[in-house]
Amino acid sequence: MDLTPPRALTRRPSFSRRQTLTLAGAGAGAAALALPFAQNAAAATADTPAGATARDTAAGTGADDPYDTLLARAEQQLTGGDFDPEDADFATALTALDTQAAAWWQSIDTAAGRKALWPDLAPASDPGMFGQSYTRLRTLATAWATPGTSLSADTSVRDGLLDALRFLHSTGYNASRPETGNWWFWEIGAPRALMDTCVLLRSALPAEDLADYLATVAKFVPDPDRRTNSPTLAETGANRADKAVIVALRGLLARDPDVVALARDGLSDIRDGGRNSLFRYVTSGDGFYADGSFVQHSYVAYTGTYGSVLLGSVGQLIALLADTTWAVKDPAVTVLYDAVDRSFAPVLLDGLMMDALRGRAVSRERARDHTDGAVTVSYILQLADGAPQSYADRWRATAKGWILRNQETPYRTLVGLPALARAKAVLDDPAVRPAERLTGHFAFADMDRVVHRRPGWACALSLSSKRIAAYEAGNGENLHGWYTGDGMTYLYDGDDLDAFGDGFWPTVDPYRLPGTTVDTRARADLGTDGGTSTLRPKNAVAGGTVLDERYGAAAMELMADGSTLRAKKAWFFVDNAVVALGAGITASDGRTIETVVENRNLHAESAPVLTVDGHRQPTGSGWSAALPGARWAHLEGTGGYVFPSGGPLRALREERTGTWRALNTGADTGGSTTPVTRRYATLWFDHGPSPTSASYAYVLLPGASAAATGAWSRSRPVRIIANDATVQAVESPRLGLLAAHFWAAGSADGLLADGPCTVLVRRRHEGITVAVADPGRTTATLTLQLPFPVSRVISADGTISVTPGRRAVLTVRLGGSRGHTHTAELI
Repeated sequence: MDLTPPRALTRRPSFSRRQTLTLAGAGAGAAALALPFAQNAAAATADTPAGATARDTAAGTGADDPYDTLLARAEQQLTGGDFDPEDADFATALTALDTQAAAWWQSIDTAAGRKALWPDLAPASDPGMFGQSYTRLRTLATAWATPGTSLSADTSVRDGLLDALRFLHSTGYNASRPETGNWWFWEIGAPRALMDTCVLLRSALPAEDLADYLATVAKFVPDPDRRTNSPTLAETGANRADKAVIVALRGLLARDPDVVALARDGLSDIRDGGRNSLFRYVTSGDGFYADGSFVQHSYVAYTGTYGSVLLGSVGQLIALLADTTWAVKDPAVTVLYDAVDRSFAPVLLDGLMMDALRGRAVSRERARDHTDGAVTVSYILQLADGAPQSYADRWRATAKGWILRNQETPYRTLVGLPALARAKAVLDDPAVRPAERLTGHFAFADMDRVVHRRPGWACALSLSSKRIAAYEAGNGENLHGWYTGDGMTYLYDGDDLDAFGDGFWPTVDPYRLPGTTVDTRARADLGTDGGTSTLRPKNAVAGGTVLDERYGAAAMELMADGSTLRAKKAWFFVDNAVVALGAGITASDGRTIETVVENRNLHAESAPVLTVDGHRQPTGSGWSAALPGARWAHLEGTGGYVFPSGGPLRALREERTGTWRALNTGADTGGSTTPVTRRYATLWFDHGPSPTSASYAYVLLPGASAAATGAWSRSRPVRIIANDATVQAVESPRLGLLAAHFWAAGSADGLLADGPCTVLVRRRHEGITVAVADPGRTTATLTLQLPFPVSRVISADGTISVTPGRRAVLTVRLGGSRGHTHTAELI
């Protein structure tokens, strides 16, 4: 299978979680594998002859020495192993690696009195600067070790790398220094890149130098279990996985079996009896949840970055240690295998990672949704190499479908040689049939996220509560993330996968994110201080329920930060429509309140037609209009919008310019000051200053034509039956579906609830299905009365008891269920 353009092949540097390396301006993004880093190193040191290399020291151990074998594996994970430099499938990645490495090699400072290796990373004594310097040296070492690059096997490059490592050790990163600034550079970023570089240079690295580097890493990453600068803090999630890899590499380089075992045991948290094992489901804090959620930093939905890092790091270590005395044999590793299907597949659309799961990483210019998605796909294929066949076969088919469908940002342009080699094997194997797009409705109750997937589109909701943060910012990142967790609605069109990846974040109006209801007050930048911080709002309700894996309902009580704004928001997912309702919208600060229906990225030059009630609107930037009587609208290439209750609708077409630097000034992730310009079409409801009990209603019809949108508006196949501060509900007679969120005891079309809950009921000839959840987690026991008779129970969760009759009554024990769905099938 021809993966691409014209030329040689590539191997690519591994990427740290915090910095997805951009290899040249060609857009080559994340590294194929590698991630975790850091740890202890005892040392191949004492009584070593002066001038001996690390390999000389190990001489005499035999051809099948396990350390040599595993270090060769580690090198292959970085370079991709043997390949044909003339194979065109690898040309893009090889060119990107070569271009970037050559540029850094040409600009490296070798002067005796230097203060840094590169002028933009000065002084090298600063942790952010030496951390990034090690990352560049790893890229250079990868190019040196990769056939087909201009630096390959060049002795001057080798000697320059050895000299640069000594300089960084003496000037910046050594065991005599205390940690200052951001701990991450000391305990993960620098040691991981350093250990990778030592693996690549091990045949030339003097034993004395290696001993110094191992001793440094041993000080700052003695084990995967604890934060070195805060020894009482146990490492969790991706940080633990990162450190496990660093420790393993240190142990292999030091030829210390106990250190290698320490790395492996860190995955299962042997030290603390499994409390922080990466192979267990958590019910709070960091890690994977049984419902597919992944949380890091205690309160942040982070499947797309930290979750991906964990997947890659653990997968790398499993592959590295396979078939040795240190092999990972914890039977609970199936938790990680199941996470591919539960946690990652629902939030990957044709290989892009949905932004609702990427936290502050959305502000990183060099790590957009396609890039992070491609890295995750590479980790899934890596894990498949060592997983049971039933898992591996399914993942390879899924990955093949992702890669083949995404032609807007081809996989080959985003990953390096190790990932390309795996992908090429899958693409060339006729026995692997590409899987179709995943469809279904997914309610991730433990991280306040909702994903609805249809064959041609997907929709993701980013909610927040007192349990899950509205945003994370810090270390100069995500400076404008104020409203990303306030019900932001990501609508993905299968025919335009770049809506959020093509310059969206630096150019979108951050006060008008789709789906949000906002106070228009001016906001100060977030995250300008050191460290990271989160905002957890005071509301309890955020989440919803799912029925038949196809239909969904969700709700969020908005309690705006720094404002008196309050609102009750609900969404109903009915086949090919998303109905959004808002009620009780109240504020008293004197500022205008808006609800944003859409703020669509039209890219740099597109001018799709906007039609309102059958009338074509002007396409020029700067056009705006009040549309108080509008019943429907259609945006060419996106879909339709229906306004069942009318309302104070406004529309705008504008061209917006911004910079990535305005969003991210991070030490190793900061954006450029290059202006980015994109066009937008915006629809919003203007609720006016200090509204009292205002409301809204709109329907999204992704992919619908203008004619179909107008017909939907007239026929109303989904009817709104309630939209107030007590209950918000819709029904679809054709589907026999009734969906409601009760904010308090109330009724909707004969459905009675005696307390807060979200309910879906579907009545068909073959029976009745019911799904109930309590996204506020405040109701212990709920009584629900159905508006029609039930004769018997076909099946029901153990938490549901049913009293059949003309008006059947369900009693649902919701306490302790953490907002998850309870279901029953009746007849």
